[in-house]
Amino acid sequence: MKKTRQLSLIFAALSILLIFESCGNRDNQRESETKLVIDGELNLETGSQPEARLLKDIFKKKSRKGRDLAEIKESGVLRAVTLYSSTGYFLYRGQTMGFEFELLENLAGHLDLELQIIVAKSSLEMVELLHHGEADLVAYGLTITKNRKQYINFTETLYLSHQVLVQRKPENWRKMKLHEIRAELISDNVELIDKTVSVRANTSYMHRLENLMEELGDVIYIDTMPKNYETERLIEMVVDGEIKYTVADNNIASINASYYPELDIKVPMSFSQRIGWVVSKESPELLSALNKWLTVIQQKADFNVIYNRYFENKKDFRKRIRDDYFSMESGKISEYDDLIKRYAEEINWDWRLLSALVYQESMFNPKAKSWAGAQGLMQLMPATAKELGVTIRTDPNDNIWGGTKYLEEMWDNWEDIPDSVQRIKFALASFNCGYYHVRDAVRLAEKDHVDYQLWDDHVENYILLLSDPEYFNNPVVHYGYARGIEPFTYVFEIFERYEHYRKFVPAL
Repeated sequence: MKKTRQLSLIFAALSILLIFESCGNRDNQRESETKLVIDGELNLETGSQPEARLLKDIFKKKSRKGRDLAEIKESGVLRAVTLYSSTGYFLYRGQTMGFEFELLENLAGHLDLELQIIVAKSSLEMVELLHHGEADLVAYGLTITKNRKQYINFTETLYLSHQVLVQRKPENWRKMKLHEIRAELISDNVELIDKTVSVRANTSYMHRLENLMEELGDVIYIDTMPKNYETERLIEMVVDGEIKYTVADNNIASINASYYPELDIKVPMSFSQRIGWVVSKESPELLSALNKWLTVIQQKADFNVIYNRYFENKKDFRKRIRDDYFSMESGKISEYDDLIKRYAEEINWDWRLLSALVYQESMFNPKAKSWAGAQGLMQLMPATAKELGVTIRTDPNDNIWGGTKYLEEMWDNWEDIPDSVQRIKFALASFNCGYYHVRDAVRLAEKDHVDYQLWDDHVENYILLLSDPEYFNNPVVHYGYARGIEPFTYVFEIFERYEHYRKFVPAL
């Protein structure tokens, strides 16, 4: 009996070595932890920890107190942490999009707050940032579990989902009959015994596999993937044959399967699960405000429209994924990136900032034309184009060349502004409404003994006053009425977009 036990241990050890070797050969570049289950017990010697232990470790450490609603409103900024994903937060042809992003914009507007988005590398890091007081809200769909609720507060349910097994159909599946395809696929959870399933460590997917092993009373090998490998990437790895199985929420799996018809997602791995956002236990007022907002928005058509746009509209999803300017990994913003980089370098601007301006002006449409007659990528007026020497305003090269030349002139006009970022904002406002109107706003600020070298919360407030007769008739105003809301919004939206571009796209 003792000898048999020793042989079993030897075979188990050999199995571990073989599996480690297999995982290493699959991809030498990725840092993969392999968590094995032997005889129904977790082997924790590999360095992985169950989520319960990791959460306990995070929350036993003292940290800065989380902000509640009153403190957030006093700051004027809501800090939300999320993850990049093809449904939640991404960049497409220069436009920031995503289910989480659209809801966050709605929420920030509802609370009358500026939105700051922080991007984490994993769901665990999102919770850490929340605990450390660096974020106010985890705006990412996390499964509501009893263990997690010990440490964090979930909002009311955003939506329901369930987990499914993601696997690849046989190579020649199109030529096979349906029953032949099914014969080569996993069709029941029981068939996962002795199979290897790849999921990120310390996720609800891994937790479900661990529970499934207890239910089955047998072994499923869990290949734990790096924490920055999001669900969509693991699905792509199944498609490419790099891994055989993974687990995903049904809504994410379904939208991806519309693009990859070779995927099978028919095997359920769980019952319906509630999905929610997360706040700190120290933020009860924020939680209450979030739940009230959710109750209202979920009763409106807006919520279903947003949800369907990212999880049900398979045609648009396929179009985005195929596009070269879907930014998840392309590092591209528009088809004019090379031109924009060339001319941005000539005026020593970050090309992503110039891209944000071009999107603001024309949404990268070289034939765009405004009601006032401005035309092209940077919306040059006829007189301005003539003065700059631009003959064909719809020509991308000529338009961006002329536009950046004019932008440089505006920059040069503000050499009295010492801070470079503030100077850029004065230049952008001048590009939008004209240099002399901005100078009028500066004179109004100076008259009131307000720091006229700052745009933010200073001169930008005075540009708004130029639409009021009391102010545009003031003797210090030389150029009269201006629709100040336009440059005010223009500068704000360009910089807001620029911040998103910086998150998604490298500088070089």
